[in-house]
Amino acid sequence: MGNKEKGANAERELLKMFCENNWRAVRVAGSGLMDDSPCDLLAGKSGEKKICIECKTSKKTSKYISKRQIEDFLIFSEIFGLKPVLAVRFNREGWFFLNPKELEDSGQNWVVSLDLAREKGKRFGQAFD
Repeated sequence: MGNKEKGANAERELLKMFCENNWRAVRVAGSGLMDDSPCDLLAGKSGEKKICIECKTSKKTSKYISKRQIEDFLIFSEIFGLKPVLAVRFNREGWFFLNPKELEDSGQNWVVSLDLAREKGKRFGQAFD
């Protein structure tokens, strides 16, 4: 299974998670393929703030994300008045949800480590219920 397929499967998994918890969510067409779609999911719930989500998965204990990608994601969320959320799944650890501003600066990229996710990230029930 290629990286794009793994990423799409992770997005579908997250979409299902939101829908099963009474949220409405959609995958953004072309996410990760075009410069014009800098997020993977849009989600909302009646009475809740609407969010845009960038999904990442990693087999390793750290995930590096380009500064440009995060900058575009934050600009997109601001233009549409959406709360930006970074959803990161580490193998055998499940999903963590973080504010993109909590990422660590590695120089050329932003990085989220498993330790950072455990410390500052929230689980689905903590973040969205």
